Amino acid sequence: MTTTNIALVRSLYDAFSRGDVAAVLGALSPDVVWNEAEGNPWADGNPYIGPEAVLRGVFARCASEWDGFAVQVEELLDAGETVVMLGRYLGTAKATGHAQRTQAAHVWRLAGGKVVRFQQYADTRQLATALGVIKPVSTAAQTT
Repeated sequence: MTTTNIALVRSLYDAFSRGDVAAVLGALSPDVVWNEAEGNPWADGNPYIGPEAVLRGVFARCASEWDGFAVQVEELLDAGETVVMLGRYLGTAKATGHAQRTQAAHVWRLAGGKVVRFQQYADTRQLATALGVIKPVSTAAQTT
């Protein structure tokens, strides 16, 4: 069963990269509980309950706030009914023109071939800096 879960999660990243949001939403349980990382500007809707909430609160914002938003999957870890993705977010914030290469981890919980829970962990400072929500840390401050 775990190979099936890894394959399902991999297929979701592949679908997202092709812009096939409908395929991603179709793999979510009707009552999926989706959480963005604490400190992420998009955590304002946590928890997002159901595919429509995920579409409006997360995926629509990916499209409206970023050019070339992508998830670079570096590794998928098999933990049975849980799959963990280690990777990075790529893209350029439309508001600022700042590119990102943000470290991220996703924890997918699956049951019956559907995603029932999702938890994002990400370098929220890097996200917020690229989006212009906070100012970058100066390199002088980092070396002292």
